[in-house]
Amino acid sequence: MDSILRLLGLVLVTLALLNLYYFRRWKRPVSVNYHFTRRCNKTCGFCFHNATTSYMEQPDQAKTGLRLLKNAGMRKINFAGGEPFLYPKFLGEMIDFCKEDLRLESVSIVTNGSLVTEKFIKKHGSNIDILAVSCDSFHEDTNIEIGRGSGNQVPQLYKIGVWCRQYGIKFKINTVVCRLNHQEDMNKHIDVLQPFRWKCFQVLIVAGENDSSSTLRDGRKFLITDQEYQGFCQKHSRQKSLVAESNRLMAKSYLILDEYMRFLDRDGRQPSAPILQVGVRKALQSVYWDEKAFKDRGGIYDWSRKEGSCSEVNQGLDW
Repeated sequence: MDSILRLLGLVLVTLALLNLYYFRRWKRPVSVNYHFTRRCNKTCGFCFHNATTSYMEQPDQAKTGLRLLKNAGMRKINFAGGEPFLYPKFLGEMIDFCKEDLRLESVSIVTNGSLVTEKFIKKHGSNIDILAVSCDSFHEDTNIEIGRGSGNQVPQLYKIGVWCRQYGIKFKINTVVCRLNHQEDMNKHIDVLQPFRWKCFQVLIVAGENDSSSTLRDGRKFLITDQEYQGFCQKHSRQKSLVAESNRLMAKSYLILDEYMRFLDRDGRQPSAPILQVGVRKALQSVYWDEKAFKDRGGIYDWSRKEGSCSEVNQGLDW
């Protein structure tokens, strides 16, 4: 009997060690981009997350999914679309939940800026760490040609920059470098706006989203060469806030959760099962996520309103 008990104990210890090893090695969703809607009030010609559905998760279900992500290791959430400010009530509720209930280190939003109001910022700003506004040109005619502008993109960007400083939110600018703007010199405006982070993406083609005349958007006409993209980055290299993301770094390094709370695969056509059905770990196992590229592109940075949070973020990562 004693030998059987010893053997059983050895088996249990072995299983516990294997489980601990597996837990330490499985991919943890440190930073997640939740595209809770595909609807948008703009028509950017290169968009790779188009309004192919109008579905949006119910608030209670969305909160359940966000809690699952937090329990699985999420420390930063980024709300995106579509245009998240089309649904200010839902967005505000999720922001407050992530900060006040989940206590996430960073809550950020990516928006085209057109629907951002000071009233919203005043109500929810204390729970927003980063507000990123997409601006591809400081020439309104170029913004209009891209499909992002209606003649007031630049004044609205400046207005949001003021609100962010006023309410203690980190102000970020996202720029997609494409055929229509790669020769533009934006230094003067970046000098004035002083974003804490200026993300410059090389325009990206995603299969099934913006890669042909049969998709809602056809981004091929906006493509630029790697050399043209590098030329844009070189022109703005004196900007300390510049974060350049080429296609190589961008395509596989983002964890994107769609409106059904599924992780999207790198080609955008093979999503996981919804995390509400199978859990986060199993959903992550079914898609490709390049953790090294995530780190290489600077996916971990000082992403909280609180100073010194970056060192905390790096603790416990297995890279």
